[in-house]
Amino acid sequence: MVTGIGFGVDIGGSGIKGAQVDLATGELASERTKIPTPRSYDIDEVVQTVLDVVAKAGWEGPFGCTFPGIVKRGVLHSAANFGPHWIGLDLQTMLAERSGHEVHLLNDADAAGLAEVDFGAARGRDGVVIVTTLGTGIGSALFLDGKLVPNTELGHLEIDGAAAETRTSSAAKEREGLSYKEWAPRLQRYYAMLDFLFSPDLIVVGGGISRKSEKFLPLITGLRCEIVPAALENQAGIAGAAMALAEG
Repeated sequence: MVTGIGFGVDIGGSGIKGAQVDLATGELASERTKIPTPRSYDIDEVVQTVLDVVAKAGWEGPFGCTFPGIVKRGVLHSAANFGPHWIGLDLQTMLAERSGHEVHLLNDADAAGLAEVDFGAARGRDGVVIVTTLGTGIGSALFLDGKLVPNTELGHLEIDGAAAETRTSSAAKEREGLSYKEWAPRLQRYYAMLDFLFSPDLIVVGGGISRKSEKFLPLITGLRCEIVPAALENQAGIAGAAMALAEG
């Protein structure tokens, strides 16, 4: 088991957050530091904001970092909310060179999933587990017997001719002013599709809105698998980023 203190940074569309993490428990070992994401989504500005978060938190050393897109060996292969100018960027190397420390970059939902599997709602669960994050879009992390299958991007599954996340994310709920009762049928269709396509043993529903899971999860019925709220909520991405670096 990995022990000690690490540092994780979670790059989001609205904010960049970082904190120290107890690697043995997944708990945050310091207050979160948060700085708004530059609205320009300029590469240099976002990278500098990541470094500012690390510096403001008083951390000096290697750190893990998430990005909301496909990440393969530190290189970005999608960046739906940040713009096409990010695609092809070796962000991991850029962050390492600018910070002077080792950096491990991974997809944000994969990071959240790692934390839930090691310390949260999916701890000790074998078989197929899908962790979803409902936010600006829908992130996903797929696990088989605790092993991550990275970069699944299941929020882009097509429903009624459009990516599911365009109508089913929590951002879509807010944008359209939907009540939880009005939103639930969209969630029902999405999670029923995941249930049919992947036959999971467990689905974990994360993202900030998971704090209010009692208002919508009981409205999702008829699945063959268990569906539960995430345990780590918004700290999962930070924790998973730090863990990913520590576990290599």
